[in-house]
Amino acid sequence: MTNFACRHVLVTGAASGVGRGIALDLARQGHRLLLTDLNESGLKETVRLIDEQPKQASAAHATPRVYPLDISSPEALDSFASELSTQDIDVIINNAGLQHVAPVDEFALKQWDLLMDVMLRAPFVLMRSLLPGMRARQFGRIINIGSIHSLVASPFKSAYVAAKHGLLGLSKVAALETGDAEITVNTICPSYVRTPIVERQIQAQAQRHGISEEDVINKIMLEPMPKRRFIGIDEIAGTVAFLMSESARNITGQTIVIDGGWTAR
Repeated sequence: MTNFACRHVLVTGAASGVGRGIALDLARQGHRLLLTDLNESGLKETVRLIDEQPKQASAAHATPRVYPLDISSPEALDSFASELSTQDIDVIINNAGLQHVAPVDEFALKQWDLLMDVMLRAPFVLMRSLLPGMRARQFGRIINIGSIHSLVASPFKSAYVAAKHGLLGLSKVAALETGDAEITVNTICPSYVRTPIVERQIQAQAQRHGISEEDVINKIMLEPMPKRRFIGIDEIAGTVAFLMSESARNITGQTIVIDGGWTAR
């Protein structure tokens, strides 16, 4: 970014996958990070990778702060959000997520509640806590990591699809409510990224459909995509960086779809 400014950024779900990739990219640019995840050892590995990676010549280095957090626990999340309200967080990246695969009539209510707590309640609580500070400082960026399943549905993923659809609606409401401030709210919606969560989905879908994992990849996951390849974490991280920039100051309430052409059909 040519119009760079160092920001204080909160990234949830930063112990692996997309969250780790975003954290690595933002740290390389010189942003100051607060990273959360349930997986404390994964968080430490993310920090180690950040400390070891080369930085841009103009970027100041600061070791990220970490906060091991069970984002599905209302008590833990509310306590964390209360602490955040006293800190100068400029950017929230709501990335934490998980998956559970089962038909609607076999979907355990406990699993439904867990997915909703992590992917819908938690972003709402964090946004609610941090928006007053963003308004006071006259700058804020809320970037929600949605999914192709914010827009379309797949069998056996009722809770995930419902949560991601809900996140899209939440983002649009928050964008309307912050239109009078230098705050933007957007949702990045990638199709399949080869992360640990997707690896587990491949295994679960293979078992559910009685097919090979290779067939799950080629005939289920990549088949709707004209590009027929997984989305790269670097593509998502680059989109995050752009949405944080001054150049994106009038992009708000938008669904940024990175889907290899899936939804063009």
